[in-house]
Amino acid sequence: MVFAIADLHFDSTGEKPMGIFGSNWEDHEAQIKKNWKEVIKEDSLILLPGDISWALRHEDAYVDLMKIEKLPGRKIMIKGNHDYWWSSLKKINDFNFKTIDFIQNNCFVYKDIGIFGTRGWGNTELGEEQKESNEHNIKVFKRELNRLRLSLDSLKEEVETKIVMLHYPPFNPDSTPNEFAEIMKEYNVDICVYGHLHGEGHKYIREGNIDGIEYYCVASDFIQFKPKKII
Repeated sequence: MVFAIADLHFDSTGEKPMGIFGSNWEDHEAQIKKNWKEVIKEDSLILLPGDISWALRHEDAYVDLMKIEKLPGRKIMIKGNHDYWWSSLKKINDFNFKTIDFIQNNCFVYKDIGIFGTRGWGNTELGEEQKESNEHNIKVFKRELNRLRLSLDSLKEEVETKIVMLHYPPFNPDSTPNEFAEIMKEYNVDICVYGHLHGEGHKYIREGNIDGIEYYCVASDFIQFKPKKII
């Protein structure tokens, strides 16, 4: 089985309480761990589309990542906009985790399923950081589009199902699919999971079959902090 949950926002320092997003976030880490253990088996695959840890340096993220390492299942991660600890792929692979793999310009094959992904980038209505500079946003947006292509192009074998993980939703402010969705259509992607949207941001969520791709928002608070079964 394949599950997904984004925005774990683990915080070993206790300096980033998530209660500002609502009372449902109180003790959210314990909620996630409890729900995880109830539904995830050792042979399950769980997709984690970004915002894993509030740590600022990769060595500080080790504590939070080790909590995930000890949970059941095989885990695949991409970077979120708050994963400042995510430096180079080599550095984080040097942690030598046994149950965690990281996607950055690469892919992961699980049985007959190809897993791809990149952080993505948002629109001005969907994130404060996008309001700084249109030129900067365009540059980052194009870079992330290229990273999605690199990930999809890295597949070297035939698979039955293609799943893309994005952190940001692949939609414009008017809810129409954006360029990330166009690339996924081009590569015949079957499923896309994304997160990022919390609280009031839930009004921007789109799910279901859109142009042949099944979309799931798996932001942890949107799915009540319980990993969502995708396959």
